[in-house]
Amino acid sequence: MQKEPRAILNKYWGHEDFRGSQRAIIDSVVSGKDVLALLPTGGGKSVCYQVPALAMEGICVVISPLVALIQDQVAQLKDKGIKAVALTGGIPFGELNDLLDNCVYGNYKLLYLSPERLQQSMVQERLQQMNVNLVAVDEAHCISQWGNDFRPAYLDCAKVRELIPDIPMIALTATATPKVVDDIVENLKLQEVEIFKDSFSRPNIIFKVKHTQDKHYHVKKYLTKIPESCIVYVRSRKLSVSLAGFLSQHKFNADFFHGGVSKQEKNEKLNRWLVDKTRVMVATSAFGMGVDKPNVRLVVHYQIPDSLESYFQEAGRAGRDGKPSTAVILTNHEDEERAKQQFLSALPSVSFVKQLYLKLCNYFQISYGETPSVTLPFKFNAFCQQYGFNPNMALNALRVLDQNSIISLSERYSEKVMLKFVASKGGIFHYLEKSKKSAPIIKTILRTYGGITEHETKINIQLLSKKTNKSTKDLKKVLNQLHHDGIAEFTHETSDLEISFLVPREDDRTINPFAKKIDGHNKVKHTHMQAMLDYLHVSKTCRSVYLLQYFGEKNAENCGTCDICTRKKNQVADKNLDKKVMELLKIGPYTSRALEKITGANENALLKTLQKLLEDEQIFLNHKNEYTLST
Repeated sequence: MQKEPRAILNKYWGHEDFRGSQRAIIDSVVSGKDVLALLPTGGGKSVCYQVPALAMEGICVVISPLVALIQDQVAQLKDKGIKAVALTGGIPFGELNDLLDNCVYGNYKLLYLSPERLQQSMVQERLQQMNVNLVAVDEAHCISQWGNDFRPAYLDCAKVRELIPDIPMIALTATATPKVVDDIVENLKLQEVEIFKDSFSRPNIIFKVKHTQDKHYHVKKYLTKIPESCIVYVRSRKLSVSLAGFLSQHKFNADFFHGGVSKQEKNEKLNRWLVDKTRVMVATSAFGMGVDKPNVRLVVHYQIPDSLESYFQEAGRAGRDGKPSTAVILTNHEDEERAKQQFLSALPSVSFVKQLYLKLCNYFQISYGETPSVTLPFKFNAFCQQYGFNPNMALNALRVLDQNSIISLSERYSEKVMLKFVASKGGIFHYLEKSKKSAPIIKTILRTYGGITEHETKINIQLLSKKTNKSTKDLKKVLNQLHHDGIAEFTHETSDLEISFLVPREDDRTINPFAKKIDGHNKVKHTHMQAMLDYLHVSKTCRSVYLLQYFGEKNAENCGTCDICTRKKNQVADKNLDKKVMELLKIGPYTSRALEKITGANENALLKTLQKLLEDEQIFLNHKNEYTLST
């Protein structure tokens, strides 16, 4: 017997009613129809399959490409008291068997898995034993070569229809051009599909592009003008750290977030940001995915994304509560050239992918025909240095291998701390007497790890931190000092990537089946990058209209709030700007930034006015770079 969807929504999510097309989508799914749901970022896509899963008898199978997103959604469902399970990588056979049993017999409501998991015979067999009520394909644009995150493994998602026929399927995405929509319907074999498309329009977001050489000044300016929750997106881990440090020095409550941060730190940083203890998060692109923070008022792209799809998703994390918010890109000519260098010049050829795969197998000492059964920590920078690879191109080649299910690549910080006491018992006792401050830590280590005076032992630094009530940083200082003083041998290794090999090593034969796709994929990347660059140089079309037309909405109306729309208004309002400037300069000299602040004028309009007054010799620049009246 089916349950009423709105009652489910209210019970588990606390909402009185659905938004946009959610109710119509759910009604179609519950009635057994295939559905394609095109909803904007923040439009509540997951509710469109989670509510039907709870309304009907049986279990919903959710196919998703992102391990982090799967883990986040399952954790959120469990917090609500909903039985959900995730089949991510690195699960031992016995545990996988038990999890699948739970899905068959344990009254679970949602099973999340990757498209690669779907290809496993064990998973396919168990799916046929389950009482499946719905198949949901999330991030469905990944099935299209024209989708920004194309994953060939998604092409096999249609196989689930053969395994469990006559079960409705819902495909969901927030970034689909008309080409991608056609590919989704065709590749998933959606039958008599009902397509629901809520406008991707986000009328509460003010879209801006600022061309500037001084990004530091402008990011501070925006943060001062909009003193609420903010994300600043950058493309590198190094820049996330340095920019967060710069903002902190200038009294902004800022932190950084990237894939190389440990899981514990990630949770701490994210939680502080979610409850507004951290105001500004400087982060790489994955940050914010699957996180529903409603009050982000500002999203700054400090560097150019690789596509309009990526940009629109990331910018869409602003203003999810519907209140006015701003999304701005800070850019300049050099930045555009760097983006082309990073995203286009570093696209790997077929021969490079083959070379990298061969070196990767050698690096992990994988023999021909072997498939390692464990997930392996991967020191990416050390790998690139050892074989002389360009890091950008190497990372893109790894992503190609990941997309084509040769490997599974995930960002996950891990560290390995090894310790062995080499001094005699008398020497250790003497050292404890001499080192009163570190003695409690050393004694805790000796009590916790038996045999550490005889064998090199792996140390759990987080466990020691809890036992000693000391930070991991302080503990590592003590261990380093022990090593330096000859009391113990201490080694500390870290990695921020993990790799699982999914198929046996067969060198070129492993790569040949998708060699042609690599060239096609590279062409799509060029197309996406060009569309992104074109957006930066729009001068007449409303930015919101431009974005919506890119995603197939032909009748979009001007937003009236983007920098293009307001520039047109300001051109009328700033006709008397030259008089305002002259009146101010009668009082004394001012810099252009001071004049902008006092007049409230658009920066470009002010600079044009100043240039005209300079040419007419009515004003001049003094040695302090201030504008003053000509004498």
